[in-house]
Amino acid sequence: MMPPRKPAAFKLKEDKPESGFAMARPPRAISPDLVTPVETDVFEQEGVEHDVAVPPPPVSRRRSTIGSIFFAATGLLVSLAIGMWVDGLIRDMFSRSDWLGWFASAVTAVAAVAFVTILARELVGLARLNSVEKLRADGLAAVTSKDNRRAKAFVADLTGFVSRRPETAAGRRAMNDLQGEIIDGPDLVRLAELELLAPLDARAQELILNAAKRVSVVTAVSPRALFDIAYVLFEAGRLIRRLAELYGGRPGTLGFVRLIKDVLAHLAVTGVVAAGDEFVHQVLGQGLAARLSAKLGEGVVNGMMTARIGVAAMETVRPMHFHAVKRPGMSDFLASLTRFAKDKGVADPARGKANPEQA
Repeated sequence: MMPPRKPAAFKLKEDKPESGFAMARPPRAISPDLVTPVETDVFEQEGVEHDVAVPPPPVSRRRSTIGSIFFAATGLLVSLAIGMWVDGLIRDMFSRSDWLGWFASAVTAVAAVAFVTILARELVGLARLNSVEKLRADGLAAVTSKDNRRAKAFVADLTGFVSRRPETAAGRRAMNDLQGEIIDGPDLVRLAELELLAPLDARAQELILNAAKRVSVVTAVSPRALFDIAYVLFEAGRLIRRLAELYGGRPGTLGFVRLIKDVLAHLAVTGVVAAGDEFVHQVLGQGLAARLSAKLGEGVVNGMMTARIGVAAMETVRPMHFHAVKRPGMSDFLASLTRFAKDKGVADPARGKANPEQA
């Protein structure tokens, strides 16, 4: 028999986590000073309930193969026709005089360089819109899949995409300080939304509200309905372009046409935005019409139409769906426009029309 041995302590090997995530340090609490507080409410209205942030349904892109072939062939024929016409024009100039021929050649070269520059700008604008769509898809996948690597890659891409905006400087500095502090992938994505996109969202809401106010004032004093429609379309187009530039997806001419198409498709398929119409008309019919003149009421309705388009454009050009940040609600814009209309022209109970001194 072997003699009994004394008790001894054994050191167990630490098991590596299955996800492959190595802890560089033990967990610790994060100081609240590292997180940048952002004020996103630009409406200055207390007691107003915001709409629930629901991701809009994706807009399906159906491309017809026959249509693409037709437009490609037509474009090629038009290009050949223009080339043959330019060639014949230069030959005629040379037949008349050498200096006319060389002058026509130089003008053609300048036009060709300008055309190539414009084409490059259009392609860059389309590439920006494609980057926005890719970021939106990657952000949604990072939140739903709960993959740490995918979340980190998305945050890095989002930081680089909005790095040109000065409003995101504090958020980028905060994300740099918090690098490696957040373990959960969805929490990292939500924190990036709060730090990087919340300041841009506040600026976007301000742009939408200012555009809606301008439309409400101009359409309230305009004498013709045709002018109202023209100005609403002009202001909506300018608002869409400004929102796209704000979020970093500045489009060219072709990209702007595509962006308008996407905004209209978003308005068609999103029931959350369209659900505010009945609410708007009920409020206007029950309370606002009794306090404002008919023209001011029409101006508020036109302003709400502009706000609807602005919210749809904001959700289209925003490089991420609303998760941690509340989606702007139509009730917020309605309350602000109503208060703005009251300040611009309060109804005179004795005459039943707007007071010109306050207008």
